[in-house]
Amino acid sequence: MNIKFSEDVVPLTDLKTNPGRVVKHTAETHRPVLVTSRGRGVAVVQSVVDFETAEEERAFMRAVVEGLADLDAGREVSLAEARARLGLK
Repeated sequence: MNIKFSEDVVPLTDLKTNPGRVVKHTAETHRPVLVTSRGRGVAVVQSVVDFETAEEERAFMRAVVEGLADLDAGREVSLAEARARLGLK
């Protein structure tokens, strides 16, 4: 995701006057919009679909990191044991 500052930074007053345009922009571009007040970032507007996708990706990456840490710590099981624990054949 590449943020385009010329398009993706919106003053709070613009969001107040035309929120539909900002929401439509996030949905169409799949980029978040940085909302500013007095030149400082105060919020980010993002489509729900993109937010959910990002959350799923973060959860997956956290699970991968935890799994790698388990391997480094010697906490591993064989495939047969994992299948047995999960009730798989």
